Amino acid sequence: MNILLLGSGGREHTLAWKLAQSPRLTSLFIAPGNAGTATTGTNLPIAVNDFPAIREACLRHQIGMVIVGPEDPLVNGIHDFFLEDPTLRNIPVIGPTRRAAMLEGSKDFAKAFLSTYNIPTAKYETFTAETLDQGITFLETLNPPYVLKADGLAAGKGVVICPTLEEASAELTTMLSDAKFGLASSKVVIEEFLKGIELSAFVITDGIHYRIFPEAKDYKKIGIGDTGPNTGGMGSVSPVPFAQGEFLAKVEQQVIRPTLEGLKAEGITYHGFIFFGLMNVNGIPYVIEYNCRLGDPETESVLPRIQTDFVELCQAVVNKTLDQVPMDLDPRYTASVMMVSEGYPGSYEKGKEITGLDNVSGSIVFHAGTKTVDGKIVTNGGRVLAVTSFGETMEEALKKSYENAEKIQFEGKYFRTDLGFDL
Repeated sequence: MNILLLGSGGREHTLAWKLAQSPRLTSLFIAPGNAGTATTGTNLPIAVNDFPAIREACLRHQIGMVIVGPEDPLVNGIHDFFLEDPTLRNIPVIGPTRRAAMLEGSKDFAKAFLSTYNIPTAKYETFTAETLDQGITFLETLNPPYVLKADGLAAGKGVVICPTLEEASAELTTMLSDAKFGLASSKVVIEEFLKGIELSAFVITDGIHYRIFPEAKDYKKIGIGDTGPNTGGMGSVSPVPFAQGEFLAKVEQQVIRPTLEGLKAEGITYHGFIFFGLMNVNGIPYVIEYNCRLGDPETESVLPRIQTDFVELCQAVVNKTLDQVPMDLDPRYTASVMMVSEGYPGSYEKGKEITGLDNVSGSIVFHAGTKTVDGKIVTNGGRVLAVTSFGETMEEALKKSYENAEKIQFEGKYFRTDLGFDL
């Protein structure tokens, strides 16, 4: 089978690496891909939201399946585009329809869904520019700190936590009246702050059955000890030591099953991945967010632990036979350390040559923001590379990843050295 994978980040290189291991794969195409995906298949210079160009590529390369990595094309309706086109409708898309992708595309939709189906989540209200005054009044009913979320997609940067009421009121005004996040913050969800440890859970579903992927813990803050601004993610570890046995059973019973049953009750047929951003609050799994795709950088530590043929898993989604495919896992720990450009998540320079990749031993390097120029691999994003390692313990896996991250060089490289500190 020929497969087209959409995306260009670390998640997509990890998916491409995993798909390329399957004997069921004939040819793999990645649009647009990066310097890492080019080693597993053929990169196509097509943007993920250029649906007509994607259509043309599918027909030209006789694509038998499309796997969507990032959220943008899903929220913009790539799956619907295929279903509505007579020449594409027989090509299955692994990824939800536009309506189903609203779980990620609208924080307000997600919170209302959680409330309707009695899934644990923080108390909330949603406000617009017209109801700004009511929003400030609602903030006054909460205890600090204050959580403000842009309703729409904001590239992982639409969540702001404010320590004081004054800062929260000013931030709400900036988001709503000054359109800080553009259309994404035309509505803002205000949530009560929950105290606990976060983790990420994932499933793949065919609309009837599901399989649970390994859980992971990711680190969003740029600085040591979870300080500084949020990023797209500075690394991840899997499994999560505290989230075993009874807690994971609660996640399945109180979160995963009600979510899938709720989707059915809404008349939504969901094909693909669901990411559950969770917080362990006194032993109860609260849902912080839904994503309609795999997480990044969690994918870089989760997928290496999955031993089941990934093409077989995706084909089972198409055939609605996921219940017949066993989920075989490597019991070892994985740790993924994200190497980023100087200045990230603010402004940063691109085009810095990357050296030392050939010196890496005992780890897997997944490319995120990279490209090849004149035969050299250079930086092409804020998050550049993820170094993933296995270990019998979390500490052993982290040690290997840190040792190999030190061997890789590019001007201004930075990575957090304290992953797992809270576990």
